Amino acid sequence: MIARLAFVAALAATPLAAQDLVLELESGEITIALNADAAPLHVERIVTLANQGAYDGVAFHRVIEGFMAQTGDVRCGVEGASCPAGTGGSDLDNLPAEFSDLNFGPGVVGMARSQNPNSANSQFFIMFEEGAFLNGQYTVIGEVSEGMDVVNGITRGAGSNGAVSNPDRIISATIAE
Repeated sequence: MIARLAFVAALAATPLAAQDLVLELESGEITIALNADAAPLHVERIVTLANQGAYDGVAFHRVIEGFMAQTGDVRCGVEGASCPAGTGGSDLDNLPAEFSDLNFGPGVVGMARSQNPNSANSQFFIMFEEGAFLNGQYTVIGEVSEGMDVVNGITRGAGSNGAVSNPDRIISATIAE
């Protein structure tokens, strides 16, 4: 635990390079300006998984009109997975919450988690509209800087949980500095 706290302190003391997560979909590209100042551990996780190619082929498995589009299940969100999309994550440990005073508005990107605030792993969501009820409850990792039209065109799911039967997929996810 002390080593982890020292790591977090070192991250906080070191200025982080501005990085963008670029998601290529069949319908176009989405560029997300990652906010390492607000969530250094979560951004580091996204960068690691993108650099490994883990997000390539992953579905937008949960998309709720007027709310958000969720993706990032690198284990169960790929075609042919033996588990339902949205129930998995990466092989890396879950992350502790990095809540901030940033607001969840259109284009804001947050980390998905279970009821446990310290359970974010690889999944993330992009807001379609204001979601103030999420403020201080979920970790903000960035905001869409280009391609909100692509986000708004993501196939919506059915029912209250937004499960998508024929989902849009991330063709590739890359990091640009």
